[in-house]
Amino acid sequence: MTRPPKTTRLLNRSLMHTAARLHYLDGLSQLEVSRRMEVSTATVSRLLGLARDEGIVRIQVVDLDDADVLGEKLAAALALKAVRVIDGARAAALSAEVGALLLGAGLAPGAVLTIGWGRTVQSVIAAGLPRVPGLVVVPATGGMNETASHFQINEFVRKAAAQLGAEARFLHAPSIVSAELRAVLTRDPDTAPILTAWGRADAAIVGIGLPHPGTGPGTEAEAAVGDVVRHYVDASGRDITWPGQADLMAISRAELQRIPLSIGLAMGRDKAAAIIGAARSGMINTLVTDTRAATAMLELLDGGA
Repeated sequence: MTRPPKTTRLLNRSLMHTAARLHYLDGLSQLEVSRRMEVSTATVSRLLGLARDEGIVRIQVVDLDDADVLGEKLAAALALKAVRVIDGARAAALSAEVGALLLGAGLAPGAVLTIGWGRTVQSVIAAGLPRVPGLVVVPATGGMNETASHFQINEFVRKAAAQLGAEARFLHAPSIVSAELRAVLTRDPDTAPILTAWGRADAAIVGIGLPHPGTGPGTEAEAAVGDVVRHYVDASGRDITWPGQADLMAISRAELQRIPLSIGLAMGRDKAAAIIGAARSGMINTLVTDTRAATAMLELLDGGA
């Protein structure tokens, strides 16, 4: 039998790898992956099956008790109020844990929930949140000049508020503002209440991101391991300053630190160091993650990180 050309095999493996990353790591559905890759859902299903057969994807089923133990160990090691660890990378499972935390927080009518941006936050909201009527939902930051859906923070607020049975308030301002524009916005009758709400927020749902060239710290970029609402941190949780930080239109680090329930969301082994830094910074006090990230975090902590 004639073997397929090497270039064809490499191309096929590349497609398998791309489909696997989008589906298993980024949590996209097969339909979303097909749209992203511009192929049929049948092709995506076939690529995922081949990825498993080729060993590109290795699926490990962790006992639920083991996931609970991971959460307990991380909560103790990082002094977090709670750590919820899910088996797998399904947004619905993440959303269920976030919903349970919100329901268990005893949030009264008028309580403020602030929401950040990012793919994981987007996936959680798309999967659905429980009804917690009477909340006021506000964005944690202004908007970015980006067209990607995971940056559309006002849309996150709208969807989350509709699911919760809450009131949505939108921030019609960029995430980076000049001193002159900030002075105007602080007097604006629609914007000022949101800035005030940041200081009295009762709960937060925020993503934990990775630093990217050109979007974060400058000369100190090497030390940054991640960010929460563009507040960059090193492995110890120390604040990493970056050019333009003073112009950031977002909830502050101090405001995040005082929130009674600040839920950080992140998945995947590559987020382990970022999550540790975010937890040590105090900007999150509760974590919802997956077994891959949790296992990698414990490995780092056991190694002295």
